[in-house]
Amino acid sequence: MSLTLQEKILQAASELFYSQGIRATGVDAIAKAANTTKMSLYKYFPSKDDLVLAFLRKRDEDFRVWFADQVNGRADTPKAKLLAVFDVIGEWMAIPEFRGCAFINAAAEFSLDGNPVHQVSAEFYEHFRSYIADLAEQSGSRSPKTLALQLSLLIEGAIVSEQMKRHSGSAEQAKQAAIILIENSLRDISYTSSTHNSGEKQ
Repeated sequence: MSLTLQEKILQAASELFYSQGIRATGVDAIAKAANTTKMSLYKYFPSKDDLVLAFLRKRDEDFRVWFADQVNGRADTPKAKLLAVFDVIGEWMAIPEFRGCAFINAAAEFSLDGNPVHQVSAEFYEHFRSYIADLAEQSGSRSPKTLALQLSLLIEGAIVSEQMKRHSGSAEQAKQAAIILIENSLRDISYTSSTHNSGEKQ
């Protein structure tokens, strides 16, 4: 199915924003890459800011669907899916086109909390942590939100580390740390349960 002009513009902008950076990419370059004019571009996206937000929202939607499918295809249980998250991240970071996380990059370029670009980027990681928290809760974690934050920080750190130095092995190291955090989180449940049962027997 052929793309509409609006879709071509957004696709061209997405590729340039991700590969070159948002501030470094001008509207002229986007129009040229989409084989159109600035006038046509502004017809669909009244400003560059509108185009940036459209890029981030589309990437959010596409990445979340792709990511969940990848994780579900690798594991059947919630606990296994928590670890599969790191495998998927590792494979994504290994591709030649990897330039870091678009949302971390965007938040760094637009660092003020009130900036819409910063807000959309922050919302992406809120959704991501919620996804991890759901898996953690299904796994039986006593503190699923805390575990989700810990695992998310490992992932974000691994992404930045890999962006700074390719083939750093950061995804595998993050996974090894995640195994410890997950086991400790689930062990809390086991320990609390066994202690409670022991008290009842007394």
